Amino acid sequence: MPTNKRESLIYTIMMCFLMVLWMSIYNVALHFGGLSVDTLKAAWEGLPFAYVVAMLLDWFVVSSIAKGFSFKYLLKPTDNSMKKVITVSTCMVVPMVIFMSLYGALEVCLKSGAWNNILFIWLGNIPTNFIMALPFQLLIAGPVVRYLFRKAFPLGTVLA
Repeated sequence: MPTNKRESLIYTIMMCFLMVLWMSIYNVALHFGGLSVDTLKAAWEGLPFAYVVAMLLDWFVVSSIAKGFSFKYLLKPTDNSMKKVITVSTCMVVPMVIFMSLYGALEVCLKSGAWNNILFIWLGNIPTNFIMALPFQLLIAGPVVRYLFRKAFPLGTVLA
């Protein structure tokens, strides 16, 4: 886990990229009815703007709320680091899924013009995205990014 603000930014860049890439592929595959080259192309094309939105949300909104909630209500200073990682990760996924599901609904409405259905699209996206995002975060993205982060930036190499 990051130990200072610079490490936190680098870690967030890495984590956001992997999560947005995977969730973009997942959502486009749901929309296209399966995984194909066209699915991957469409997901890749939509990635840059979704990534910027996710980074801004993560860095300026969600991170402080999730960490604050985790450490105020769910964690004790004596808890082990894995419990802290799982708790904070879970508390990050919940609001990110809510916000990014709204982003997805807005994107659908922009393309289809179905603005009268935006609430239903958004509310329908939330459980569909949550059942993919939480396990992916806890079982794949989190461990992969933590490993790659510490391989690239050993403890103490990124100055505060």
